Order: sequence, then C-alpha cells, then structure tokens
Amino acid sequence: MDSSAISLRELKKARTKVALYEASLSLIGDKMFRDMMLDDICRKAEVSRVTFFKFYQKKEDLLVYFMRVWLTERIIEIEAEGKRGFSVIQHVLHKVAEETEERAGLMPSLISFLAEMNMHPCMPELSEAEVHLLFPDHVEVGAQTPDMFKLFHRCMTEAEAEGKLRKEFTVETAVKVLFTVFYGAFLTAQLYGSKDIKSFYNTHLQLLENR
Repeated sequence: MDSSAISLRELKKARTKVALYEASLSLIGDKMFRDMMLDDICRKAEVSRVTFFKFYQKKEDLLVYFMRVWLTERIIEIEAEGKRGFSVIQHVLHKVAEETEERAGLMPSLISFLAEMNMHPCMPELSEAEVHLLFPDHVEVGAQTPDMFKLFHRCMTEAEAEGKLRKEFTVETAVKVLFTVFYGAFLTAQLYGSKDIKSFYNTHLQLLENR
C-alpha cells in the first residue's frame, strides 16, 4: 500500500506509538530499562500516561517493540548486502556491539527482561502506517514479522552447505549455540569489564565456524 492511501487518523496513531518508542531509546543511555520512569518517556514524547497505555500495555512492551524494529533493520541490511551464512551472524552480532556503544543499558535490560519472562516473546505486528514510518524504503520486508530462530537456522543451513559449519555440529545444535553466543558472550564481556564486545563475539563464533 502506498503511504498516501493510509488514513490521517492511522498515521497520527502510528506517529504517537513510534514517538514513544523513540523517546525510550533516547532516554535509556547507560541506565537499566527498569530504572527509566514512564512519566519521563511520556514527557519526552509529549503525550500523557493515558495515551501511552492506548499503545502499550506495559512499559516493558517497548523492549519487545525494540526487538521487532531492530531485527527488521538487520534483515533489511542483510538482504541489501547479499550476506549469507556466518557473515549474517557476524553482522548481527557486531550490530549488537555497536548498539551497546550508543545505549549501554539496552542489551542488559533486554537480557534481564527475557530471563524474567522465561521465554522469548512474540514479536508485535505492525500496522501499515507504522511500517511506512519505520521502514519507508522497505515496506515489504518491514511488514514481515522477523524471527531470529528462522534467521539463525537459515544461516547455519547455508554455512553447512558451504562447508563452513564444523562437522561435529548439526544445524539444530548450531542454532542453540548461536543463541547462547548472542546473549552469553555479551554477558561474559561485561563480566570481564571489556567494552570490546565484538572480539568476544568473534571468539565464540570460532567454536562453530570451519575456517
């Protein structure tokens, strides 16, 4: 759908929802998400608490929204650059490291949130207006709900076909290891007090990659 076909009412709703999301990103810095005040987010977005709850059931839903937008952005980049196999994984992990340089509190907040939930949350569906606002040049990809499991599985299948996945790993086992690397290597870097998160990710990827 062309953006001109979207009603002004829907565009206004989408702008408010995205403004709340962007306000939370601009405020987090090196703070944990749980320490952010909802009133501060609403003030930054210039909306009331009542308006906030029209779009998000709880403050933590902003973290899930971030996951949805962030992963879609990575998929757009991956497709544009024609990446496959381990190059996709490296791209995703390096983007985590770069995000952390800008917003140090975001990834720890996300890991803490997922641990408390004891599950990986379902990605939210986006309205057509939200897709056009967030991904104006890639609305087709933006409208598709991203799935990290499917992305990892596809990449490891490609790596296996190219002979780049170590033979002692099945695709299914490699996917499990990738999730461990995605979250665990980040925490290990923090444990060692290192800001060089990329090197921790690269070291862990070598456990899987046949070079």
